[in-house]
Amino acid sequence: MVTLVEYLVKSLVDHPEDVRVNAVEEGKNIAIELRVAPEDMGKVIGKQGRIAKAIRTVAKAAATKENKRVTIEIVQ
Repeated sequence: MVTLVEYLVKSLVDHPEDVRVNAVEEGKNIAIELRVAPEDMGKVIGKQGRIAKAIRTVAKAAATKENKRVTIEIVQ
């Protein structure tokens, strides 16, 4: 799950070396914390949050295959 989110985000940003993905797994729940460079925040979130929503949708689909639930939080 972490590698999927990391791959998606690194392909979007200008500074892929600054992408940090941390995951905390509690039972069936996975909480993913995503950190990017401040100048890349707009690229990850997108207009009206469309890119962020798409990333969350892909991650949720992958988590469903593993019978888990995932939440992604984008922090600075």
